[in-house]
Amino acid sequence: MTEYNIIRLGQHGDGIAQGPVFAPITLPGEVVTGALEGQNLKDVRIVTPSSDRVAPPCRHFKSCGGCSLQHAADDFVADWKVSIVRGALDAHGIETDFRPIQTSPAKSRRRATFAAKRTKKGAMAGFYSRGSDTVIEIPDCQLIHPELMSGLDVAKEMAMVGASRKAALAVTVTLTSNGLDVAVAQGKPLDGPLRQILAELCDRLKLARLSWDGDVIGTRLPPLQRFGKADVVPPPGAFLQATKHGEAALLAAVKEAVGDAGSVADLFAGCGTFALPLSQNARVFAVEGDAAMTNALDQGWRKTKGLKPLKAEARDLYRRPILPDEMRDLDAVVLDPPRAGAERQVAEICTSHVPRVAYVSCNPVSFARDAQMLVQAGYSLDWVQVVDQFRWAAHVELAACFTISGGRPPELNLTAF
Repeated sequence: MTEYNIIRLGQHGDGIAQGPVFAPITLPGEVVTGALEGQNLKDVRIVTPSSDRVAPPCRHFKSCGGCSLQHAADDFVADWKVSIVRGALDAHGIETDFRPIQTSPAKSRRRATFAAKRTKKGAMAGFYSRGSDTVIEIPDCQLIHPELMSGLDVAKEMAMVGASRKAALAVTVTLTSNGLDVAVAQGKPLDGPLRQILAELCDRLKLARLSWDGDVIGTRLPPLQRFGKADVVPPPGAFLQATKHGEAALLAAVKEAVGDAGSVADLFAGCGTFALPLSQNARVFAVEGDAAMTNALDQGWRKTKGLKPLKAEARDLYRRPILPDEMRDLDAVVLDPPRAGAERQVAEICTSHVPRVAYVSCNPVSFARDAQMLVQAGYSLDWVQVVDQFRWAAHVELAACFTISGGRPPELNLTAF
C-alpha cells in the first residue's frame, strides 16, 4: 500500500501530503497509508506517528465531527494557529509583534448547534459525524459547557414534536443569565397546534426563551448577556463570542488598543460586546447592520446607569461605510467584521487617519489584506493577539492594534458628538 508523508496542515486542520493528498486526523511529519479517493485519503492508518500526537481527550472524537484537532498536543495547536496568522501577514510583507496566544479551556463553549432527529424509538441529538449527515450522540462532550449539556435533552424534545422523519432540526442552545436560550431551525412549519405545544415545552423545560425559525414562541425570563455593566437581550440567534474566556481576551486587547481614547466608533458592533464596556470610559458611536441587534445594544445602554453617551445606528457598512467626515472627531475605531473583512470601510479609515484602530478578526486572510491597506496608508501594526476560543477546531481569531505615526492632524481634533 502506498505510503504518504504529511507535509503540513491545511486550513481545515487536515494533513496534506504531496499531490496534494488530504488526510484527516494526521500531523506534519507522519507517514500514513490509506485508500485514495480522488484527492482524499480514506481509512487512514498511521505508520509513523508524530511526537506531537496525543490521545484525544474525548471518547467521541473518532466519530464526531465537532472537533478536528484533538489528536494534536496543545502546544502544537497553539503554534500552528499563530503561524496561520503570521503566514497571512508574511504574504503581504508585514511583520509585527505577536502576543502569547490565549486559549479557552475545555468545556467552556457557551453556545452549540445540535442536530436533532426523530428515530423509530423516539429522538436523538448531538453533532454530525465527520464528513457525513449521520448524527452522533455526545453525552461526554469535552467541548461544551456542562450547563449546556441539558440542551441535548431539549433538542430531543424539539425533534419529537417538530422534526420531520427525513430531516434533522438545527437546535442552537445558548447559556444566558436566566437559563437556556433555544433557537430552532429547519423544523415543521409553525401553525397554531405546534405553537401551543412548543409554548408548553418552553414552560415545562424552564427555558429562558424559545424561538422557531426566528419566531419567538415564549420568553419565561429575559435571556440576558452581560457586556461590561450592561445587561442585553440579544435577538434569537444573534452573534455571540463562543466562550466567556475568549470574549474577555478580545475585550482586553481592544481596550489596550484604543487606550485612553475619549471618542470611539465600534463598527460591526453586534449587540455591544465591545461598545458597551468601552462606554464606561468613552463616548461611543456603535454601528451594526442588523437592526434587531442594534436595538438590543441601544436598550442595554439606556437601561444601564453611569455610562458615557452612546449613539447606536443600524447601517450596512458594506454598502454605506462610515466616511472620513463622520470620523473626524474620533480618537479610535474598533472593527469586528464578518469573515469577508472590511475592505471598503478600511479604505475610508485610511483616508480619515483616525489615530488608533483596534481590529478583531475571525479570518486571518481578510485581516491581512485589510492590514496591508492600513500599513500602506501610514499605519503601523503594533501587535497581534491570537485568541483560540474554538478549541480543537481549525478556526482562528485575533485582535490587533494599529496606530498612525504622528496621529491625526491637530486641526481635526474637534468636539466629539
